[in-house]
Amino acid sequence: MPCNNGKFTALNKIMELKLKNPICFFDLETTGVEVAKDRIVEISILKVHPNGTKESKTWLVNPEMPIPASVSEIHGITDEKVANEPTFKQISKEIYNMIKDSDLAGYNSDRFDIPLLAEELLRAEIDFDMKNKVSVDVQTIFHKMEKRTLAAAYKFYCGKELEGAHSAAADTNATYEVLKSQLDRYDELENDIKKLSEFTTRKKTADFAGFIIYDKDDEEIFSFGKHKGKKVAKVLEEEPGYFGWILNANFPLYTKKVLTAIKLRKLNTKL
Repeated sequence: MPCNNGKFTALNKIMELKLKNPICFFDLETTGVEVAKDRIVEISILKVHPNGTKESKTWLVNPEMPIPASVSEIHGITDEKVANEPTFKQISKEIYNMIKDSDLAGYNSDRFDIPLLAEELLRAEIDFDMKNKVSVDVQTIFHKMEKRTLAAAYKFYCGKELEGAHSAAADTNATYEVLKSQLDRYDELENDIKKLSEFTTRKKTADFAGFIIYDKDDEEIFSFGKHKGKKVAKVLEEEPGYFGWILNANFPLYTKKVLTAIKLRKLNTKL
């Protein structure tokens, strides 16, 4: 049954996404919410192609660390359930091959799912980045327009209860349906993935976690600590030890990758 928000024609026709590239809606269930520390226990991907065809895949993942009981109570995935499942590294190439040509979308994906997925891929020695991709965070559209949760969003936009909430597959498909219904509901939203990405981007960041952001001149600056607001390249030049401190501290791998790229770029300009 298609998502229905009361604005559709008698035929109940639902708007389809206008795509230039494939887009992968995805959702993660994890051991916790710390991007640099926690691991994926389930990942579901729904890939939508420009011609409208879809493919989907869901994996249970052995996180190689205990799943806290309090977290298992939320998504229902226990240590025993994933004990014989593949590790993320074992399925990482399959996941990367599914998303590598695609833009990305999810619910709270810009702040959590994409950063954590990037961490897992980098740990698996897959050089993932978003240089040629855009992302659409359906939660941001919802919060800007209505300010609620995924289950409430599904009920509000689609008129249905979200069965199986906190399972990756259910949440992924609900997110896809909600985005299409949002496009039907809000005339000011343009059915263009790049425009939706711009609308859902809270802050322009150089790394996913937001430790390095861009200033008004489009140059990287630190967003935290004693060098907050200072240009990254200048800090690395004036205080070389700060680079080493970040590399050895518990920062996300992607943040370290971006910082290294800035440092190398600065060195190359001196050669």
